[in-house]
Amino acid sequence: MMQGNCLNYMSSSVPDASVDLIMTSPPFALNRKKAYGNVAEADYCAWFKPFALEMHRILKDSGSLVLDIGGVWDKGQPTRSLYHFKLLIMLVEECGYYLAQEHYWHNPSKLPSPIEWVNKKRVRVKDSVNTVWWLSKSPHPKADNRRVLQAYSASMKKQWKTGGAAGLRPSGHEMTDKFTDVGGSIPANLIVAPNSASSGQYFNYCKEAGLTPHPARFPEKLPEYFIKFLTTQGDLVLDPFAGSCTTGAVAEKLGRRWVCCDASEDYLRGAVGRFVS
Repeated sequence: MMQGNCLNYMSSSVPDASVDLIMTSPPFALNRKKAYGNVAEADYCAWFKPFALEMHRILKDSGSLVLDIGGVWDKGQPTRSLYHFKLLIMLVEECGYYLAQEHYWHNPSKLPSPIEWVNKKRVRVKDSVNTVWWLSKSPHPKADNRRVLQAYSASMKKQWKTGGAAGLRPSGHEMTDKFTDVGGSIPANLIVAPNSASSGQYFNYCKEAGLTPHPARFPEKLPEYFIKFLTTQGDLVLDPFAGSCTTGAVAEKLGRRWVCCDASEDYLRGAVGRFVS
């Protein structure tokens, strides 16, 4: 874990084309300021561009940049900002990335918000999905969906047994009865992962050490999916906005080399709790 400005760290200490995966969740352009700092949506692309260019330099040609980036409501009205879409366009058109595939992280435990439009005036539904931009340095990044296969559903197994899957679907697709068991079901680009934990090793460590847990952690399931999908054992994973170092902890469990960087020493002191038994 490295404490300090990640831009300085990357530019001074990380060689060209040396990182296999950058998995991170930078501060969002939220209207309500968080303790770890937020940039206004109007300034977000300009703020992030130097980081994006440095990340592009240090990625291998086969490497990927995965950004968990939440949306934001326009201030004072029930409409959505386009800042995270503008960010995506900038990353592709100005910074040299390719959009490999967009993903979405659904957090079913997220509380209804914003209160004004969802709870009081009841004119919107709760926002519980983050966009996750999977970008790459080349059109053909290292990736293998066999590493993230999921268990076959009971209905799928039944169709195989009865042959009920074959035939013409209402959509016009012709389904064959010649299925091959490839070890699991190929996952969709929607990742469902609750993020309501308030206990466990990390939280207990922070409490015993008198440290405040990071307020914007993502669940282990999110980096686990992309680390398995986009890297193999021994590859190098970097999280430049590490917070509580969830990415590093998952990379450690999966046998990847990793570096986590954050500006806050207190957050990294708490992150030690992810690695002690």
